[in-house]
Amino acid sequence: MPQRPPADAEPPLLVACALGIERFALRGGHRAAAAGGRPELVVLRTGMGPQAAERALAEALGEGADTQRSPVVASGFCAGLAPGMRPGDVVVADATRDHRPGVPDVICRDNGPLLRALRERGLTVHSGLLRGSDHVVRGAERAELHAAGAVAVDMESAATLRAAQRAGGRPVAAVRVVVDAPEHELVRIGTVRGGISAFRVLRSVLPVFYEWHRSLLLPWR
Repeated sequence: MPQRPPADAEPPLLVACALGIERFALRGGHRAAAAGGRPELVVLRTGMGPQAAERALAEALGEGADTQRSPVVASGFCAGLAPGMRPGDVVVADATRDHRPGVPDVICRDNGPLLRALRERGLTVHSGLLRGSDHVVRGAERAELHAAGAVAVDMESAATLRAAQRAGGRPVAAVRVVVDAPEHELVRIGTVRGGISAFRVLRSVLPVFYEWHRSLLLPWR
């Protein structure tokens, strides 16, 4: 029977995603990076939608869980809102906003290393407000959210980070890969290619999460 890590051990990084295909991509990246002896990582599939994300995070960060004190990254796919975005672009949230009015934004204060590392890999990276939703956003609603200041939208990131903060102070981040955008909606012909591009990029970003986690463990100078 495996022994539990000591109470003062550094917690593993928790990466939360909604869908099986997202978890498959991230776990593929995990296998590719594991040989480097980097910090332990847990990929949590929450299920689709904000309520499922909140429930899954509450359990994963609950009393006695190995991930109780873990930094949290919300990841997976998203819909880009800004004209010119393309499948495979990466969105790093400065903040996430709930789909319900009156809920405070979650500010992502530690995202600088993520932005730099992703851009150094040659990826197209956007930063800004990541908006939450409880349904798939299309057409005019997409334009309205962009006009209100959001660069991208998904259904789980805001709920994931809010649940993480509710469970106690910890570094949080949201990194999403654009799978459709105003000029590349999923309902159009040719979007299979866009989906493949987004999958490949999502699979490639996990080493950057390891680097971010490692940077959090460094002593302040």
